[in-house]
Amino acid sequence: MCSKKFHFLGAPILESNTPVFNHHISSQFNENLQDVNNKFMLMGGLVEQQVANAIHALLDTDLDMALKVQMEDDAVNQLEREIDEALTLILARRQPAASDLRMVIAMSKANTDLERIGDEAAKIARIAQNLCEEGESPRGYMETRHIGSQVRIMMREALDAFARLDAEQAVHVMRADADIDREYSSAMRTLMTYMIEDPRHISRVMNVMWVLRSLERIGDHARNISEQIIYMVKGMDVRHTSVDKVQEQVQGKIQDE
Repeated sequence: MCSKKFHFLGAPILESNTPVFNHHISSQFNENLQDVNNKFMLMGGLVEQQVANAIHALLDTDLDMALKVQMEDDAVNQLEREIDEALTLILARRQPAASDLRMVIAMSKANTDLERIGDEAAKIARIAQNLCEEGESPRGYMETRHIGSQVRIMMREALDAFARLDAEQAVHVMRADADIDREYSSAMRTLMTYMIEDPRHISRVMNVMWVLRSLERIGDHARNISEQIIYMVKGMDVRHTSVDKVQEQVQGKIQDE
């Protein structure tokens, strides 16, 4: 029961007590599933750290950190390729069905979302690098600090939900994405007004807008991962479904079980 632990940024995440990786007659199949899951968790930790470091590099004008985030993108891309290859081999050799097939499909899609989160972190780091090299200060990036903090929490909870196979927490992450979308829209309206009123700061405001866009996209990818958790655990495709409806379906499924 909850014997295995995963770690993201030093915080322990307990695996669900559902025996996902030890219920097959073939021990090799179990090992294959566990290996790919371990790589996915490793990739999740790296990507979460990338996002945190990118925001730090921007707000603290830390050139070394900005360069480090961009270099780490290669490691994330390599893990994406390794996970894709491992999942393809599982499909070809094991021909999984039912919940095992859902797990492989969900992990494949979530793998793509993780890699794209890494890409967005690298974009933020490139903006931070440009600011550092041009001698610009991060003044006016209050919106980035606030939304960035929310996105980091959302990512951590999405990865935690994946490690625990927790559909209810996945719904919580989906709801958080809706909140971030509203704050993003509000911040963009404010920045547009500021840019119109004072054209001298157009360049700076545009940088803030690009950073906020990347953060909003990270939130979208975290939501996508949460949707895949629900599909993997409950067998429900909740894409393009309102959060309230998803919560109703998940809770109804839990009561049925």
